[in-house]
Amino acid sequence: MSASIVIGTAPDGKPVSVDIEELLATRLLVQGNSGSGKSHLLRRLLEESAPLVQQVVIDPEGDFVTLAEPFGHVVVDGAAYDSAEIAQLATRIRRHRASVVLALDGLEIEAQMRCAAIFLNALFDAPREQWFPVVVVVDEAQMFAPAAGGDVSDEVRRVSLAAMTNVMCRGRKRGLAGIIATQRLAKLAKNVAAEASNFLMGRTFLDIDMARAADLLGMERRQAEQIRDLERGQFLGLGPAIARRAVPVRIGSVRTSARTSIKGLMPLPTADADELHALLHAEPQEEERRAPALPLDEVRVDPGQLLNQIADFELAGTEDAADAADGGEDLFKAASVPAPPSLPPEEVRRVLSEIMLDMAGEEGATFQGAASLFQDFSVRCRMQRIGAHVGDVTRFRRRFAYAVAGIGDPDAPEWSALAALAARVEDDVLAPFLLIARAALEGTPCPDDEDLARAYGTSSSGRIRRLIEHLEKSGLIVVRTDFQGRRSIGIPELGMSTAAL
Repeated sequence: MSASIVIGTAPDGKPVSVDIEELLATRLLVQGNSGSGKSHLLRRLLEESAPLVQQVVIDPEGDFVTLAEPFGHVVVDGAAYDSAEIAQLATRIRRHRASVVLALDGLEIEAQMRCAAIFLNALFDAPREQWFPVVVVVDEAQMFAPAAGGDVSDEVRRVSLAAMTNVMCRGRKRGLAGIIATQRLAKLAKNVAAEASNFLMGRTFLDIDMARAADLLGMERRQAEQIRDLERGQFLGLGPAIARRAVPVRIGSVRTSARTSIKGLMPLPTADADELHALLHAEPQEEERRAPALPLDEVRVDPGQLLNQIADFELAGTEDAADAADGGEDLFKAASVPAPPSLPPEEVRRVLSEIMLDMAGEEGATFQGAASLFQDFSVRCRMQRIGAHVGDVTRFRRRFAYAVAGIGDPDAPEWSALAALAARVEDDVLAPFLLIARAALEGTPCPDDEDLARAYGTSSSGRIRRLIEHLEKSGLIVVRTDFQGRRSIGIPELGMSTAAL
């Protein structure tokens, strides 16, 4: 298999190729005004090189998520995870060599920059044994590596720029090959742009951008005018991975498209002004009062499910990896693991209970994120041959709350009344509520603030006071303090109370 891909044709009809192996060592800069075909070019590069090399796409507009179905990319919705989970995802992406699209369209610009910086830094900090070749594509790179301060804080700009600089300047030895695309070279930090040795320059109109593009292409200033005359989808290519002299190229077709592609002009409504005014000012209908549901293609994946999806990628053997470096073989293959033998239902319940209680009893377990806990739980279940009973992260989160309260099997008959009441309790306060409710059922002393803080996953005594106030205002508990300052908590629905402490 060749390590070169065809991205389009020259004016004489000859194909114009990009050497992917050379690109990994020399990086690429794409520039073009909005509407020049820049995203189309990136899509062509990604589609053609998908079988050759692992790909990571930083996608601020969510345009490249459509690569998932035909090419197997894992879509990571940046808005659905916290900082620790994003870093953990990036770490596993390098370990399992999964191709990924980090969609940031659900975030504000500062959050996009921070999320991308954490993600890129985790890729960059991978251990040496995981320095496999990865193409890192950053669309709208001027957002993440701005030449000057704008509407974002200096701290966010500094962190984002440092991450982009690491990828472009020091990423080569770690296997990271940056492909950055920008609308304006003047808005892109020079130390980031200067690290690229390959260029694909599209249509631009401002003199300062044309002058910089001409300099990078080795053209005289008077020749820069032709950059203004380029048509949509036409680029000038130069670099060791493309051509030794600037060559015009018309980008070829693609198999996928952006979710937000413009369909063209549409006829305006035929209603007159009075009818439109009446429609716009009418009382809202019932469906308008409800929060709109996410479209099917925008439903967010649970963190644990996403981690499992990434883990489904299995690194090929050493010989396959060497072949990939020489001839562009596929860099990863799906794991094929035989289904484990099933266990009796009673044994499954017993093992699940033991796993949950073991995890809940570990030091600092309640201070970890749900995604990392669920991943640990999934691995333990597979080790015990009950991987088919893992379920989803939502069910795990609630069952883990029972385990924190010392209840390994919430489906046992003795906990039926408590389970019916707990179904009305929010996930984030379920563990401390169950701890209180279990003490009430057993008539043992009321859990102290330290025990409740551990169950809640906090070190703040103020948060525990607010937690108890919230549960009392919700009608779930009744707090009583006697003249000796001892506290007892009753559960009205169960008609029971803890002993005083």
